[in-house]
Amino acid sequence: MKIAVIEDDEITRIELSKLLDAQGYETVLLTDFENLTKELQQYFIGLVLLDINLPYENGFKVCEKIKKTMSVPVIFVTSRDTNADELRSIRAGGIDFITKPYDTLILLEKIKRALKLSNPDNFREIIKKDCTLDLHLSVLKYQDKTIELTRNEFRILYYFFMNSSKIISKDELLEKLWNDKYYLDENVLLVNMTRLKKKMKEIGIFHLLENIRGKGWKL
Repeated sequence: MKIAVIEDDEITRIELSKLLDAQGYETVLLTDFENLTKELQQYFIGLVLLDINLPYENGFKVCEKIKKTMSVPVIFVTSRDTNADELRSIRAGGIDFITKPYDTLILLEKIKRALKLSNPDNFREIIKKDCTLDLHLSVLKYQDKTIELTRNEFRILYYFFMNSSKIISKDELLEKLWNDKYYLDENVLLVNMTRLKKKMKEIGIFHLLENIRGKGWKL
């Protein structure tokens, strides 16, 4: 599990990295504070630890930008400790808030809790745009109709559901979804996309996947 640390203080950043590494997590330390969202999208992140006082943009604005492109939980780790700060973190999309100096055991427990709450394996369904993806039966539901999905169709749609509002290119799908065991080339991917769209149209779903010319698709 990769955890991104967005913290401008180098000592704190390294301290967090050592703590997380010791617990078996893989840390990604982001330091391009002018392009944090863009840098974050280069990784498949399970959680973000985010400071509020950052160069260029504060953590609240960074969190809002992250939430527009990625479905990833964000925990604010900050020296700011007012109720107003905590309220702003919630409104920005944060899942939790902890102040510095933090108790390491409490922080680790908050991380564990956030990962558990956001792990889709703990849910049976994900709902986007009035469409329900059943994670156990591998079916897509809309109103009173249901379509069965093949393994590849389900993997494609699941990735879109987990990255809603983000434009996803065919290269990203090929890179993120398939390892050697489930390798698909570009032609097979496009065939699966065509079949998936056809199935969705059969039950009246025309609004779920949007084709962004020259860039990819968006949920």
